[in-house]
Amino acid sequence: MQMTWRWYGEGNDSITLGHIRQIPGVMGVVWSLHDKVAGEEWEMERIQEAADQIRSKGFSPAVVESVNIHDDIKIGLPTRDKYIDIYIDTIKKLSKVGVKVICYNFMPVFDWTRTDLYKELPDGSNALFYEKAAITDDPMDMVKKILEGAGDFTMPGWEPERLAKLDDLFKAYEGVTEDILFDNLKYFLERVIPVCEEYDVKMAIHPDDPAWPIFGLPRIIRNREYIRRFLNLVDSPYNGLTFCTGSLGTNPENDLPSMIHEFHDRIHFAHIRNVKVFENGDFIEVSHRGQDGSVDVCEVIKAYHENGFTGYVRPDHGRHLWGEEKHCRPGYGLYDRALGIMYMLGVWDSLEKEKGRERAITVQSKQHI
Repeated sequence: MQMTWRWYGEGNDSITLGHIRQIPGVMGVVWSLHDKVAGEEWEMERIQEAADQIRSKGFSPAVVESVNIHDDIKIGLPTRDKYIDIYIDTIKKLSKVGVKVICYNFMPVFDWTRTDLYKELPDGSNALFYEKAAITDDPMDMVKKILEGAGDFTMPGWEPERLAKLDDLFKAYEGVTEDILFDNLKYFLERVIPVCEEYDVKMAIHPDDPAWPIFGLPRIIRNREYIRRFLNLVDSPYNGLTFCTGSLGTNPENDLPSMIHEFHDRIHFAHIRNVKVFENGDFIEVSHRGQDGSVDVCEVIKAYHENGFTGYVRPDHGRHLWGEEKHCRPGYGLYDRALGIMYMLGVWDSLEKEKGRERAITVQSKQHI
């Protein structure tokens, strides 16, 4: 597997490329043009500038996360073709700087959803938290909490300009069912996947977070059955997944290692994080250590290892440690994600050593025959 780190860009991230260089095993930086809203053109000059900056520190810019899909595409409005054309143009441009994977999502209105960005854990750290009972009939209550908690940091999917028109967005999505959303996703994929095949760029859809409908909005990338349906919309190796253990792990019925075994050849990007899910459906993000939450991270990594996974992986949301929440983007501090990388690489290295021992024993046995 190829370890990466999500970076929001110079001047937009409390963590620098210099910090990331000191984390063992990180080979690539996951990036985006975070000032761009869905449907906006990405200029070649800006793309090249970002890629050059990443390469200057010895990292690969092969993964872009958050080339967001315009709502008109998700809703299926006549204007969607214009925005799909812009998306195709972006794919072509990104291919010129060596991008191999684009992570995106097809969630209506909201990206990831939480009710508290700084819920305190028993050890004194704090993390993103979802309380089911706090999801009221008025989604604007949650929007205000998220935007206030984010401070001056940009957060993909939570653009203030877009969410200022929340009532209009909900009205536009009236009547959009799961089947319609699937149909609109298929329409989008049938346009872009042939381009991806030509330019060697894989699309990797991110699951819904959390893995169930909210505010009456459909959510269609949330379990094994729906992922199978998604992959069959356009049956191409370029139509694949960002397999996020934190998002899918919010539903205890999702057997994550088993799903990795089934879908491994269509997983182009892996987000690995841990969540602790409570009996009432609430959940909080915890350390990557398997024992600390409901996701068996060791078994997740073992499933990737057994399938010879060579794709891209990154630590996802982490706790805020040692007071860093005062100056970092919610969920994207330095320390816990760096600890998560070392935990994941430790498990992977152990599996590699065991594999090497088994291979040596096999060779010795054949020599004795």
